[in-house]
Amino acid sequence: VAMKVVAALLVSLALTSALPAFEEIKAPTEGKKWALLIAGSNTWGNYRHQADIYHSYQIMKAGGLADENIIVFHYDDIANNSENPKKGTIINNPTGSDVYAGVPKDYTGAEVTADNFLAALAGDKTAVKGGSGKVLATGPNDHVFVYYADHGGAGILGMPEGQSFLYGKDIVATLKKKAAAGGFKQMTFYIEACESGSIFEDKQLPDNINIYATTAANGQESSWGCYCPGMPAPPPKGYGTCLGDLYSVSWMEDTDLHSTSTETLETQYTRIKQRVSQNGTYTQGSHVQQFGELSLDADDLSVFIGASGPTNAVEVTGPVGAVPNRDASLVYYNAKIAEAKDETERLEAEARLAGVMAERRRIDGAFASIASRLSSSGGHVFAQLSSAPRSPVVNDWECYADALANMEQYCAIGQYGVKHGRVLADLCDSGVKASWIGDVAKRIVNEHA
Repeated sequence: VAMKVVAALLVSLALTSALPAFEEIKAPTEGKKWALLIAGSNTWGNYRHQADIYHSYQIMKAGGLADENIIVFHYDDIANNSENPKKGTIINNPTGSDVYAGVPKDYTGAEVTADNFLAALAGDKTAVKGGSGKVLATGPNDHVFVYYADHGGAGILGMPEGQSFLYGKDIVATLKKKAAAGGFKQMTFYIEACESGSIFEDKQLPDNINIYATTAANGQESSWGCYCPGMPAPPPKGYGTCLGDLYSVSWMEDTDLHSTSTETLETQYTRIKQRVSQNGTYTQGSHVQQFGELSLDADDLSVFIGASGPTNAVEVTGPVGAVPNRDASLVYYNAKIAEAKDETERLEAEARLAGVMAERRRIDGAFASIASRLSSSGGHVFAQLSSAPRSPVVNDWECYADALANMEQYCAIGQYGVKHGRVLADLCDSGVKASWIGDVAKRIVNEHA
C-alpha cells in the first residue's frame, strides 16, 4: 500500500511540474505613458518656444506622468536671463502662472542637439551624449506623446544656434524603425514650427504605424507667435517679447480648460484649427494640419497625456494679436525701442533693429544671387524664390543637407534664412551639386568683403 501511495505522489508531482507555473500566466500589461518635449531655440527673443515646452511639462505632470517618463530638451537660458523681469519664473500667458517650476533639466545648453533628440526618440541610450541619459525606453503597450516647438523650414526643424538642423527624413525614419520594432502601442506628435507640414506631408508619415500627428502650419507657410508686445493680449510690462506660439497655446489652453478624459484628439484639433485660423477667416494664423493614422483622433487625450482638467486656468477671450514667427524677432526689437528709458537707449535699440533688417536683406540677396547664377550656368532651371507647393518638398536629401550646411558656413543664414530652403531643394533636384552652391556662396562673400 505504501508503495502505491508513493507511486501516486510521484505521478502527481510529474503532472504538476508539466503544467505552467501560476506566475508564468501573465495578463496583458496596461503600459505606461511617456512624453518627449523639446524646445529647439535659445535667446530671450525666442522666449515663447521654451515657455511652450514648460507649459506642456506642467500638463504632463497634471495628467499623472512620472518624471522618469518625461524627457525635456530645453536650452534653459531664459528663466534667469538678465532680461527676465521675474527671475526664475516663466509664463506662457499674460495672466498665467509660473510654468518653469519643477521642469527637469534632462538635456540643456549644448546638449540640445538633433542627434540627442533622435536618440531619445529611438530609445537608444547608448547614442545620447551628455544630459540625464533619459530616452523613450518604451514597450509595445506604451503610449507616447512628442511635442516640438521652434523655427522650421522646408523639411527641417531648427535647433539652438550653432547646432545642425533636425531633418524630416531622419524623424520619419526613426519613427518607422521604432514602430517596426514594436516600440510603442500608439503615438501622437505635435509640431510647432514654420512650414511644419513639410515634415509629414505627401504620405511621408505612413498612415498604418499607429502614429497621429498635427502641425501648426502647412508645408508652405509660417506659424505664428502670440501674446506679443503692442498687440491685443500683450505680455506684462518688462517682458518685451512674445510669450507663446498661437498653435501651441491653443492646444495647451484647450487642454487646461477641458477634461482630457472626455475630449478627443479630433475635438482638440478642431478647436485648435478654429482659434489659429481666427475662426476660419485666416486674417491671421496658419493652416493647422493632421497626418498619419487619423483614426486615432477618436481617442481621448487622456490616453496619451493622462487624466486631468478642467483646471482653474483663465480662458483668454477676445482678440489675440499674432505675428508670423519669422517676424517675431522684429517685435522684440521694436519693443526695445518703445520701452527705451532715454534717448541713448532708444538709439541703441534702433541701431540693433536696423542691423537685423540689413542682415535679412543680405541673406535674401545671397539666396537670390545663388539661384540666379546657378540657374544660368549649365542650363539649370531657375529656382523660384517663392513658397509654391512642391511634392515632395525634398527629393535629394543628401544634397539639400550639404547645401544648407554650406549656406550656413559661408553666409550665416541663421533661423531667418531657412525660409529659403525650397530654393536649395529646387536646385538640388534640378541637378545642381551642393559643392557648387558652396562655391558660389564663397564667391558672394568675397565679393562683398
